[in-house]
Amino acid sequence: MALETKTNLTDETVNKMQKLIRANIDSYNGFHESAEELDDAKLKTLFKQIGDERSAMASELQTLIEFNGEEAEDDGSVAAKTHRIWINIRGKLNGGDAYVILIEAERGEDHIKEAYEDIMKETAGSAVNDVLLGQYAKVKAGHDKIRDLRDAYKAAS
Repeated sequence: MALETKTNLTDETVNKMQKLIRANIDSYNGFHESAEELDDAKLKTLFKQIGDERSAMASELQTLIEFNGEEAEDDGSVAAKTHRIWINIRGKLNGGDAYVILIEAERGEDHIKEAYEDIMKETAGSAVNDVLLGQYAKVKAGHDKIRDLRDAYKAAS
């Protein structure tokens, strides 16, 4: 078996990275759409920042896929679109309540965090593991910040 490099990834690694690209695109879309539902200027700014970070992470993964002669994913998943519709409905029904939107955002953060944890277990020692570890650190920080804000908003209400 040939040594895997960033320009010679296995089909299995490419497929797993494609899933992460979709998850990051979903995250970008979810944060930006949720920001539109928020009245809180600080949260709106934070959501846009996290969304932009996820877009950059998707781009980084897309570049690695393309280095391997593959066409990278450029769209999110159907399940995420459904989840964003639910966030929008709940946000409107609750008048853009930051706490409710943070609950849904944290649920999305759980999903992307788990997606990274799964791929890192399966690609340990892979040529892309350093990229994945760096991105995971950003995902974990975003997840923890959203969780802590959700808890703070709950305590304040």
